[in-house]
Amino acid sequence: MSRFGARMTAWRAAGVYSDRRVLSLFFFGFASGLPLALTGATLAAWLTQAGTALGTIGFAALVGFAYNLKFLWSPIVDRVPLPFLTRWLGLRRGWMLCSQILLIVAILGMAGTDPSAPGGLWWTVFWAVMVAFASATQDIVIDAYRTEILEPAKLGAGAATLTFGYRIAMLVSGGGALIVAGVAGWGWAYSAMAALVLVGIVTVMVNPEPAATAMHSDKEEGRSSSRWQAWFRKSVIDPFSEFASRTHWPVILLFVLLFKSGDALIGHMATTFYLKIGFSLIEIGVVSKGYGLAMTLIGAVVGGMLVARFGILKTLLATGVLQALSNLVFIVQAEVGYSVPMLTVTIGTENFSGGMGTTAFVAYLSSLCNLSFTATQYALLSSLFAQSRTVFSAGSGWIVERIDWVPFFYLTAAVAVPGLLLLLYLMAKTGSAEADRLVPTENTR
Repeated sequence: MSRFGARMTAWRAAGVYSDRRVLSLFFFGFASGLPLALTGATLAAWLTQAGTALGTIGFAALVGFAYNLKFLWSPIVDRVPLPFLTRWLGLRRGWMLCSQILLIVAILGMAGTDPSAPGGLWWTVFWAVMVAFASATQDIVIDAYRTEILEPAKLGAGAATLTFGYRIAMLVSGGGALIVAGVAGWGWAYSAMAALVLVGIVTVMVNPEPAATAMHSDKEEGRSSSRWQAWFRKSVIDPFSEFASRTHWPVILLFVLLFKSGDALIGHMATTFYLKIGFSLIEIGVVSKGYGLAMTLIGAVVGGMLVARFGILKTLLATGVLQALSNLVFIVQAEVGYSVPMLTVTIGTENFSGGMGTTAFVAYLSSLCNLSFTATQYALLSSLFAQSRTVFSAGSGWIVERIDWVPFFYLTAAVAVPGLLLLLYLMAKTGSAEADRLVPTENTR
């Protein structure tokens, strides 16, 4: 290819970001990403300051178990209309607004608790579980919405833009919340995060309902008098049986489960690690979350361009290797100890590779969904992915207590290897750099 041809290819790859539908996903990503840190890294920092044991902080990851189970109620979200809201906003936007109202209530509930008080930890955990449930429900709808408004060629750009907004939100609910907590306390920090859910509500109001969902909803309304067995088959049985008809589907599910496991294991304990080696909440908020966000966003954009240029599977392989290697930088950080320059290197390396990997991974999950069952199938896939963020990471604090930080970081890199081997198997079997129509033909338009 000539140099001019290579430039034109690069411009076309970058041009997918100019689509209004792709740009709108920034704000949907913000709405999706805001609650996650509040039950993850930010909650871990809160519990650390409250004097909670490392093992308990690790097991606190289980408050997000709703993300693992959301496939159980995704058929309801996918097809059941809500009174008034569906008639007013449509099926997808109605469910989004409902989940966002629940989020405000649950986050304010967390703001009113004190985990250091007698019995206070249980109330903090209760409201954190409610936040995770509302957030997981919102994710079901946003993932379906994103898949329905974009053609396959723009899934990578859509995933990158969603990640952009998602990471901005995680900066706000991660670094921003830490800064507010350092100045005014944890109650004010969580109250501020509850107010920012309004960004998601405004986003729902100014964006249209997907045309495919509107037709889908009309068909369901026309069958409202049929027996519930027919609904159950169409909403629950068909999405899973259709996926199980794919070639290599067990390997696909195992790969989805394992690909991000190394990152998940290290991610839950990262903030606790920074606090233990001497960084303050404000330093973590500014350096780790602020600079780290910038590197994640750059990585996400590069990842979207790589997907458009080289395909999903090749990009997944390259970024998966980088993700595993980036965990080893934490070993250097542990040896150096308190050092802001070293922290920028650690966070920059880990977040840049993670941003690229997340973009390719989300594009891959989207490509696997049949448009007839978007919400249910994506919920199944993302629930498997969530296992690594909750179940795998739940034992991270227990592991650190027994083997210390440096061996733990080696372990996080080793955990990534099985997922990469499964990816190589899929690439060899499909013989293509793309998802190779592991997706059904109905998913192309």
